[in-house]
Amino acid sequence: MATATLTYDTLGFIEFEEFPETAEPVWILGREFSALTEKDEIISHFSSRLWFTYRKNFQSIGGTGPSSDTGWGCMLRCGQMILAEALVCSHLGRDWRWVRGQLQKQEYLHILNAFLDKKDSCYSIHQIAQMGVGEGKPVGQWYGPNTVAQVLKNLTVFDSWSRLAVHVAMDNTVVIEDIKRLCMPWLELVGTSREGERGVNGYREGACTAGAEETPTWRPLVLLVPLRLGLSDINQAYVPTLKHCFTLPQSLGVIGGKPNSAHYFIGFVGEELIYLDPHTTQPAVEPRANGTIPDDTFHCQHPPCRMHVREMDPSIAVGFFCKTEDDFDDWCARIRKLSRSAEGLPMFEVVDSQPAHFACADVLNFTPELSVSDHKERLFDSEDEEFEILSL
Repeated sequence: MATATLTYDTLGFIEFEEFPETAEPVWILGREFSALTEKDEIISHFSSRLWFTYRKNFQSIGGTGPSSDTGWGCMLRCGQMILAEALVCSHLGRDWRWVRGQLQKQEYLHILNAFLDKKDSCYSIHQIAQMGVGEGKPVGQWYGPNTVAQVLKNLTVFDSWSRLAVHVAMDNTVVIEDIKRLCMPWLELVGTSREGERGVNGYREGACTAGAEETPTWRPLVLLVPLRLGLSDINQAYVPTLKHCFTLPQSLGVIGGKPNSAHYFIGFVGEELIYLDPHTTQPAVEPRANGTIPDDTFHCQHPPCRMHVREMDPSIAVGFFCKTEDDFDDWCARIRKLSRSAEGLPMFEVVDSQPAHFACADVLNFTPELSVSDHKERLFDSEDEEFEILSL
C-alpha cells in the first residue's frame, strides 16, 4: 500500500518559527553566534548554504526513469548539500555569503552548475542515482547515509576542477595514514627507527617527495564518517560529542535520517539541532542564455528549521573539510582531545595506522562489488522501513 509523502506541498502551507531569543550560543558549521545580538548574521549564514530539495520536471533519469525525486531523493539531496558545502569552502571560503540578486562569482556558478538536475552535471540527481546502481541501489530507491557517502566519493573522481579527496571512514575509525596517502600520494612514511624525527601524527612535518610530474600539494579532504548512534533512537551519551562536532572549524555538518525523513544538520542551539530540509518539491532549474543561473530556490530564505536532538535518527554520516594538511592535523588534535575529555561518549576514534583487524584499505574505501556494498548497508543504513513512491 502506498504511503503518503510528507512535503511542504502536501501541507499546503507551513509556519516557520522565528529564531529563539536565548542567551545560549548558536553554532553553525564551526561559527559561533549570539541569538540576542547577531540574528541577522545567523540568517545570512544559514541562507548562504546551498539548499537542494526535491525537484520535478527534469530530464528522465537514464532516459526512461523518473523525472522527479519526490518521495525517494531526500538523502541524495542531503548528500548534495554536504558536498556543496565542501566545494564552497574550497573555492569561495568559509566566510563567503550569498546576497539575493547580487552578481555572483564564476566559482559560485561553477559549483551550482555541478548540481543542476541534468545528466551531464557532475553531482546531479541523475549522476548520483545512476552511480548508486553500482552500489546495489536501483534508481528510485532510498539511500542511507553510508551509500550516499560512497557514491559521492566515486563521483568526485570525475571532478578535476576541485581535486577533492573524499575519504569514507569505516568501522568508526579514522586512519591517519590512509588519509595522508590519499591527500598526498607521494608521501613517504618516516621510519620509526629514526627516533626523535617523527612529526605530527607520526609523520615528519611536510615529509613528502614528489615525482617530476607531480605537484606536492595537499588535495582538499572531505572526510565522511558513517555512524549509527543507537538502535531506533539516538543514544543520549553521544549527544555532547555530536554537538561538539558542529563547533569544529572543519565542520561540514551531518546528514542523517530514515526513508522519507532525511535532513542536513548544520548546527545547534541548546538542545535543538539546526537543519536544512529537502522535503519540498520545486521545479527543475535551467541556466539562462547568458550562463547565469536563477538561484533563489537554491537558498532557504525562511528562519532555520530546528528539531530536538532526541528526534534525530541514529543513522548518520558526519562530515569534515580540511583544505590543508595543517587543517587536518588540527582536526586530529581536536578530536583526540575531545576523546580524552569526560564530556560525552566518543563517536569514532582516530588512529595513526590501520589496526591489524582491519580489512584491506582498498576494500573499505572502494566498493565496486555488491557484496561489500550490501555488507556496509547492513552496518549503517536503516532500510527496514518499507515505503512506496507515490505516482508522480
